[in-house]
Amino acid sequence: MMHANYAEIQSVLSDEHSLTDAAEAHGTLTGSLCSAPGYRFEDWLREILPDGSAREPGSQTLRELFRDTSGALHGVQMHFDLLLPDEERPIIERAGALALWCQGFLYGLGVGVLRDAASMPGEVSEIVNDITEIGSAAVDTTESEESNESAYAELVEFIRVGVQVVFEELAPLRDPPPPPGAPFH
Repeated sequence: MMHANYAEIQSVLSDEHSLTDAAEAHGTLTGSLCSAPGYRFEDWLREILPDGSAREPGSQTLRELFRDTSGALHGVQMHFDLLLPDEERPIIERAGALALWCQGFLYGLGVGVLRDAASMPGEVSEIVNDITEIGSAAVDTTESEESNESAYAELVEFIRVGVQVVFEELAPLRDPPPPPGAPFH
């Protein structure tokens, strides 16, 4: 469960003059945690902030988001959630943030062990292709608000579960076993 919300993270990023939206920053973090061995808080800040560091109290807020996201991905309870605007925000704003989240996630995957689609194990390739398509989706203005809300909720849930699958499938690439003959610690 995340302690920080979208508006708080957006405010911190704005204060730090980041060109990255809160959703995109969280997508980048999530993708990087899925694919980059030993990904650290400092690595993420270098990706999302012009100076690669944040002042207090913003740094603490970002650190909590990093810790919450990493903990949710590593946890067995499947408590991972996407950082997106609250449900009270207009659907067009939330859909735009979802697209940015997907773009950030794909970028984050690229900073890690994945170099091309052929290197993706199991279901990862299909999930990544779906997230790529969702990253260019928009609200269907010919549909009812209820229909758009339902489609949005389905996409968020699909991505939430898909990210957890990606995280698990990439574990062997992210955390390779020690070489034969290496001493045990």
